[in-house]
Amino acid sequence: MGMEEKLHSTELYLPNGEEIMKEQFECLEKLYDFNATRPLEQEKRTALLKEMFAEFGDGCYIEPPLRANWGGKHVHFGNGVFANFNLTLVDDTHIYVGDHTMFGPNVTIASAGHPVLPKLREEGYQYNLPVYIGKNCWLGAGVTVLPGVTIGDNTVIGAGSVVTKDIPANVVAVGNPCRVLREIGEHDREYYYKEKKVPEELQHD
Repeated sequence: MGMEEKLHSTELYLPNGEEIMKEQFECLEKLYDFNATRPLEQEKRTALLKEMFAEFGDGCYIEPPLRANWGGKHVHFGNGVFANFNLTLVDDTHIYVGDHTMFGPNVTIASAGHPVLPKLREEGYQYNLPVYIGKNCWLGAGVTVLPGVTIGDNTVIGAGSVVTKDIPANVVAVGNPCRVLREIGEHDREYYYKEKKVPEELQHD
């Protein structure tokens, strides 16, 4: 089984092979360059991210510092994705993010896991499961998404939540482990925060 097959097979493998480490360090060199950019070097940042990521759509923005096991090599961003500082992408296998999704500060998306059996961990084994995050989602500050999770379109994940299982579309979900709190509905059309009303001209069907 080749390197790419090991990474993306969901099977146990040893991540410290010479071929894997060589390519991973090449990716991390580019990540270092991105994090070393100055605030006015926006075009340079975008060019680097388009080179680093598997897909990096139009109008995306990531505020440094960014952390990523493979420098974004296995990350797929749609259009208009926004990520605040300290986004951590454990991208040992694929992470998919839909258009116009937003990440608050200190969000972690992990695709890599380790066996519970101590002996296997001692030997260094790892497995990877892809993560899917839909369009127009908002993950609040400090959210952690675990391997193999799917989050549906338009869903809001409350700050500090740990998402261990799939979350459907069009809901607000919070907690550790993260659970659905409620559906997004009429109240959200009228109020954007507690009793703060959405202006009528901004209310949508």
